[in-house]
Amino acid sequence: MRREDVVMKRSAVRHAPDIQVRSHGDVPPGSAEYARTKVLALTSQVRQPILFARVKLTSMANPAMERPALAQANLDVNGRPARAHAAAATMAEAIDAMQDRLAVRLGRLDEHWEARRGRRSTGPHEWRHGDEPTHRPDYFPRPVDERRIVRHKSFSLPRETPDEAAFEMESMDYDFHLFTEAASGSDSVIHRHGDSYRLAQVHPRPELLGPAAVPLTVSELEPPRISVEEAKKRLDIGGFPFTFFADASTGRGNVLYHRYDGHYGLITPAE
Repeated sequence: MRREDVVMKRSAVRHAPDIQVRSHGDVPPGSAEYARTKVLALTSQVRQPILFARVKLTSMANPAMERPALAQANLDVNGRPARAHAAAATMAEAIDAMQDRLAVRLGRLDEHWEARRGRRSTGPHEWRHGDEPTHRPDYFPRPVDERRIVRHKSFSLPRETPDEAAFEMESMDYDFHLFTEAASGSDSVIHRHGDSYRLAQVHPRPELLGPAAVPLTVSELEPPRISVEEAKKRLDIGGFPFTFFADASTGRGNVLYHRYDGHYGLITPAE
């Protein structure tokens, strides 16, 4: 095969990914194609090929919500996931905001790859979050007695440093990231805290962490060892987007969080 053919094949993979769009609720006509066009426009900005892209558009049928339109994108960038989601008053605005957030995340992945190859150095705060949380979806104010755990994810926690965990959280557009801290071996959660990051651990060992490139504060308090039902009560009373706790049975770090539909999501480590 000629070298020109190889280049053309790689270019085709990079610039024409398979983009699937799913709609839920009363999504305006033309929104799916608009979202597909917006994601496709980003492919030329990424050095690595985008192998697959999925977009989910949701229109919440609730007049009380100020931003009922939700747009979420999940991409496979040469084997590494990237994710972005946004909420707005209209679907077009949500898609535009999603594209902006996704562009930031793809840029961070490019910086990460270039830094690993040694071509350039990445500044310690170059990929930190900025004003993006203003577009994050609000969760539906569902009555407490109607809330259920409708999503339960259990997986082997990655062993990472706080810097790696912060990068992973930002690349995936998460509010928090549950992981095993590399130095201490403790189940840990990192999340945004103003203009910096906050780390909490089942067994806090701040003396083992060493310096971090990102601005980081570390909680020296152990999370409560409680049941999932007790975690629900803490989440409802506290008014926070999530709660980190040690499971009463296993002692492992768990996260219970509010979903945008007003129900709960639960993340647990695989045993």
